[in-house]
Amino acid sequence: MTISLPKSTLRIALVGDYNHESVAHDAIHLALDDAAAVLGVTADYDWLATEEINSGEDLVGYDAIWVVPGSPYKKTEGVLLAIRYAREHGVPFLGTCAGFQYVLIEYARHVMEMPDAAHAETGSGSDIIITPLSCPLAGKSEVVLLHPDTQISKAYGKSEITEHYNCHYSVSTEFIARLAGQDLVVTGTNKAGEARVVELSSHPYFVATLFQHERSSLDKRPSPLVQGFLKAVRVL
Repeated sequence: MTISLPKSTLRIALVGDYNHESVAHDAIHLALDDAAAVLGVTADYDWLATEEINSGEDLVGYDAIWVVPGSPYKKTEGVLLAIRYAREHGVPFLGTCAGFQYVLIEYARHVMEMPDAAHAETGSGSDIIITPLSCPLAGKSEVVLLHPDTQISKAYGKSEITEHYNCHYSVSTEFIARLAGQDLVVTGTNKAGEARVVELSSHPYFVATLFQHERSSLDKRPSPLVQGFLKAVRVL
C-alpha cells in the first residue's frame, strides 16, 4: 500500500484580477505566508487573471484554488470555470467576498439547472440570486455564528466569531431556501440568520465566506481559516 506523505510545498492558484491598491489582495499574501510559517510548509502562490482562464488545463498542477475578492471580475466565465474545476475535481477551495458570491452562482448554474443565475452587479433578469444588502457591510465587522462539525468551526475552534467585511451584495434568502437538500450548505450565519459561510459537504475541502478573514493578517493576527485551508491542502 502506498502512503502519501504530507506536501512541503503547496501550489495555490489565486484566481482574480490582481490590484496592487487592494488591501484585501495584500492581506491574502500575508495570510498565506503566516499560515505557511505556522505549518512549516512553503506556500507557492500564483495570481491567475480571470481573462487568462479558458479551460481546466489552465488550473492543472495547482494543489488548491482560492477565488479572491474583486467583483466585478474582468471575465466572469473564468471565475466560474475555476470554481467548477475545484468542485468537480476535489481540489481544496477557498472563496472570500466575491468568491462566496460566485460559488453560489456557479452551483446554481451547473448543479441546480439555473443557467441564468446572475449577480445584480453585472446581470439582469429573473434569476438574480446575488442581491444588494439592505445594510451594506463595506468596512464593517459582524458576529458570525458557525455550525458545529463543519470545516470552518473546526478551523476556528469555536461557534461564534467576529469578522470584517467589504461588500455590498450577498445571496438572496429565496435562493438559500432553494438550497435545501443540496450538497452546498450554509455553515455560518449572522445573528439574523442570513448566510455568511457555505461549504460543499461532498467535497474534501470547499469553503466560501462573505467576510474577508484574511484581513486579520494586517493586524498580525493569522487567519484560522487560511491555516485550515493549508492543512487540508498539505494532506490531500
